Amino acid sequence: QVQLVESGGGLVQAGGSLRLSCAASGSGFSINAMAWYRQAPGKQRELVAGFMLDGSTNYADSVKGRFTISRDNAKNSVFLQMNSLKPEDTAVYFCNAIITIAYPKQYWGQGTQVTVSS
Repeated sequence: QVQLVESGGGLVQAGGSLRLSCAASGSGFSINAMAWYRQAPGKQRELVAGFMLDGSTNYADSVKGRFTISRDNAKNSVFLQMNSLKPEDTAVYFCNAIITIAYPKQYWGQGTQVTVSS
């Protein structure tokens, strides 16, 4: 059984920074891709940043230059450094991963709330 466990959300003023962490727990698996998504109230879930299957990174236009995704393969972890936060970044942030045990499958974390006050 694989689980994605997130941490690092919270309340911050506009212009501030937060760092989100996500670790995959379990055994006998390999990670193909990891990413961060977010969902604001009344809006669809959207990709924020991710490592694609070919290892390249992808960012939403709205976060380019402010957010940085990184990973620690040895710890099966992915991180999202968020700088210059804006009120419109307020959302629940979800860790996402494509993980192979017997076959590739998509996994989601439980979500962590990020609130940016103006």
